[in-house]
Amino acid sequence: MNFNGINTALRPNDSPEWLRPLVASAKNGSLLGGLGLEDFPSTKRAAVLILLEGAGLDDAAVLLTHRTPTMRSHSGQVAFPGGRMDPEDRGPVDCALREAWEETGLDRRTVIPLAELDPVGIRATGNPVIPILGYWQEPRDLDVVSPLENDDIFRAPLTDLVNPDNRFIVRKGSWSGPAFWHRGYVIWGFTGGLLTAMIRHAGWEEPWSPLEVDLETALRGSRNGEM
Repeated sequence: MNFNGINTALRPNDSPEWLRPLVASAKNGSLLGGLGLEDFPSTKRAAVLILLEGAGLDDAAVLLTHRTPTMRSHSGQVAFPGGRMDPEDRGPVDCALREAWEETGLDRRTVIPLAELDPVGIRATGNPVIPILGYWQEPRDLDVVSPLENDDIFRAPLTDLVNPDNRFIVRKGSWSGPAFWHRGYVIWGFTGGLLTAMIRHAGWEEPWSPLEVDLETALRGSRNGEM
């Protein structure tokens, strides 16, 4: 089951009430607030799926994957489902849903595509990645489909990510960025930045005092297995 081109129309008006502030931020371009980039040195575009489920914040969750530590790129990192756009893809929504199916077995027909965010440049490569915000109206059990790419698929409760006890800042040299602890994983980099922007612009953020941790130290104490 691939269904290329199926269910690619954005349907922001079908968003549940609790997600409407987030969808509005995505539509007016304020959600990424500085993460988005206008000029890219590469034409190798990719898309990721930010898939949310739940009737409200109390039972909401976001779909995440853990990239197998033996991967050549972004090994051991926690990531949204996604990947490079293929010539057959009919746009970023099609790409994000196809990649999610290939990685997790997600039935794209159970997803409401809500918004296409501005492209974000990956720091290491400069390649543009287009985040797609979606609502999972029919959540179902998922599993690892491609173990060479991902070795864990999970739905992180938003209450855990919003909890100040699970938030901190990682630093490597002159670079620093937001991060989260979850299930022994360190969620940082591109994924940590998007989750932070989402929490802030949706109005879910709780007061917290950023604790700064050396990135390599944090990763050594995690189950990421990053090289």
